[in-house]
Amino acid sequence: MRARIALIHDADAAEGRIDSSDTLLEAQSIAGALAELGYDTQTVPVGLDLAAVERAMLDAKPHAVVNLVESLAGRGQLLAAVPAVLESLRVPFTGCSANALGVTTDKRLAKGLLLRAGLPAPDLFDAAAGDDVAWIVKAVHEHASLGIDDQSIVRGANAVASLLEARSSEFGGRWFAERFVPGRELNVAMIAAPDGPRALPVAEIRFDDFPPDKPAIVGYAAKWHVDSFEYRHTVRSFAVERPLAMRVTELARACWDLFALDGYARVDFRVDAAGRPWVLEVNANPCLSPDAGFAAALAEAQIPYVDAIAWLIADARKRA
Repeated sequence: MRARIALIHDADAAEGRIDSSDTLLEAQSIAGALAELGYDTQTVPVGLDLAAVERAMLDAKPHAVVNLVESLAGRGQLLAAVPAVLESLRVPFTGCSANALGVTTDKRLAKGLLLRAGLPAPDLFDAAAGDDVAWIVKAVHEHASLGIDDQSIVRGANAVASLLEARSSEFGGRWFAERFVPGRELNVAMIAAPDGPRALPVAEIRFDDFPPDKPAIVGYAAKWHVDSFEYRHTVRSFAVERPLAMRVTELARACWDLFALDGYARVDFRVDAAGRPWVLEVNANPCLSPDAGFAAALAEAQIPYVDAIAWLIADARKRA
């Protein structure tokens, strides 16, 4: 009898935004890789009924769980609830712990911890900074660049307050502002390899042919609206100069240690005009779809996708 892997995702994914429904494609790809590895798979949609999650796990008795939960009932602030249940049951699951997911998903909390640890991160909004400083408004808990567009960058306390209120009214949840760093956008994917945490090749998102007056940011359209200018003109490249690549890799490793990350993660950076990198956020549950950035970094490192999935299952079992 073959061992069974359960793939858990938010039950609302199919009915949600395009960034949510993409989780179903991610699950299909991972299930295909697991089949190659000789596992049976079972997809388990989960919702706000955590007792149902417990019953499903007790019935399935999975060899391990692939945790693809990015929200519950569409609420990003609840994504750590299912891993907490799995931990209480001592069920092995891929990726980060409930604590690491909870801390990093709260971007304001994570920002404070980064700054306290002496790591370079953009400052949180300060009304006393004056109207010359640019700020970018973001969701505290949501992912996938929700609500980020050309209007997300503003100056002055009144403009920040107005946009915070508008975003909260439109999307719900909590929002915050941090200093906007003009410049380049880089990211470092990391995975728990058999020999320990391994940083993958540094990726840059290039803003090709962006007009001078258009903010060079990876907003929601750049990630999800395939017919948009932003999607077509944000291009991934791995041709990052070695000294900068080494520096952001060093910072990504520091973030891995600071937040006690496991399994896999991605750290996003902005690099200012002086070449200084700033940690934007730590994504403790990045997308594993074959067309996403994490898979592209695996390919650049010449690590087969199937091997990476096998590493994540082995890491889950080892940690449990």
